[in-house]
Amino acid sequence: MRPIQMVDTKTQYLKIKTEVDTAVLGVMESSQFIGGKTVTAFSDDLAVYHGSKHCIPCANGTDALQIAMMALGLKPGDEVITPSFTYIATVEVAALLHIKPVFVDVDPSSFCIDPAKIEKAITPRTKAIIPVHLYGQAADMEKIMAIAKAHNLFVIEDNAQAIGCDYFFSDGRRLKTGTIGHIGCTSFYPSKNLGAFGDGGAMFTHDDELAVKLHMIASHGQSKRYYHDLVGCNSRLDTIQAAILNIKLRNLDEYITARRKAADFYDRTFAGNKNILIPFRDSNNRHVFHQYTLVLQDRDRDGLNRYLAEQGVPSMIYYPVPAHKQKMFDAFGGNSYHLPVTDWLCERVISLPIHTELDEEQQEFIVSRVLEFINN
Repeated sequence: MRPIQMVDTKTQYLKIKTEVDTAVLGVMESSQFIGGKTVTAFSDDLAVYHGSKHCIPCANGTDALQIAMMALGLKPGDEVITPSFTYIATVEVAALLHIKPVFVDVDPSSFCIDPAKIEKAITPRTKAIIPVHLYGQAADMEKIMAIAKAHNLFVIEDNAQAIGCDYFFSDGRRLKTGTIGHIGCTSFYPSKNLGAFGDGGAMFTHDDELAVKLHMIASHGQSKRYYHDLVGCNSRLDTIQAAILNIKLRNLDEYITARRKAADFYDRTFAGNKNILIPFRDSNNRHVFHQYTLVLQDRDRDGLNRYLAEQGVPSMIYYPVPAHKQKMFDAFGGNSYHLPVTDWLCERVISLPIHTELDEEQQEFIVSRVLEFINN
C-alpha cells in the first residue's frame, strides 16, 4: 500500500506531468513571468467554467477577500456578518481594514452560516454578508440572497473550499458557488480542489463596474499604467501558476468526481455508526468534498487524531478554535458571543484524507483504523 497522504499533490502531478512541464517550460521560454496571455487565457477559461461574466485573478484567496471588501467601498466602522466556524482568512481581512466582523452561528448539519441567525445580527452599520462554503458544501444562498436584497446588503462569497460546486435554486436555476453573490472569492492553495503549485486566487462578478474596480485595486489602483485612481495593492497571479492551473481546470470535474467517489466509500462504511455523524449532503447543492469531515459523538476526537497518526493515517481538525475565540478578535468583543453549534463542532470535528488519488486499499485501511478506535 502506498503511504497515505492528507492530500497527494505529487501523484496528481505525475498524471499530468507532460502537460504541466511543457506549459511551465513555455512560460520560461517566453520570459513573460508577470501577466500576459497565459494569465488572460486562464482567467477567461475559469470565467466560462463558472458561468461568470468576469474573473479577476490575484495572488491568493486572502487577497481576494480583502480586494472584494475594498471594491465594495466598505469603511472602518462598517460591519460584516460572517460565520465564526471558518478559516481565519475570512474574517482577518475585515479586521485588517478596521471593519467589524459580526459572528453568527452555523447550521449543525451543513456547517455553513445559518440564515436564520443572520437577520438578528443586522444593524444600521451592517454592509455585507460573507457566507463560507465550508468543506466543499454550499451555504443556503437562496435564503441569504433574499435577506441581502431585503436589507440592501452586499454578499461576498468565500468559495475557497468549494470551487466547482453547483447550487440549485427552487426555480430550477443552477449556478456555481462564487457566482451568486455580488463578488465571489476563491483560493488556489495547493491542497484545494483546483490547486496551484504555489499560491493564487481569483474573484468573480457579473457587475462590469465592480470588475473594473477589482482589476484596479489588485494592480495598485491603476486605471492605466502609472495612473493610480484608487488606493490598491499588489496582488497578481503568477504566470507559471496560471499555466498550471489552466491544465488542472480541464480536469476539475474529474477531480470532483474522484473526491465524491471517495466520500461515498466513507459514507457507506460509517453510516449507521451511532458514534459518528457523516457529512450532510444538502439536496440544493452538489458537495465537492474539499474535506471529508466527521463529527464524533461521545468519543475522544483528539484521541482519535493521535491514534491515527500512530497508525500512519493523517487527519486534521478544521478548526479547533473558532474565529470569535481567537485572541486577534478580543478587541471586537469576540468572547461575548454565544455560538453553541460552532463551539460544539470545534470540539468534535475531524477530517480524514480525501483527494483525487485516494484508492480503495488506502481507504479500507483508514476506515479500519477509525472504527478500531471508535468501537473500542
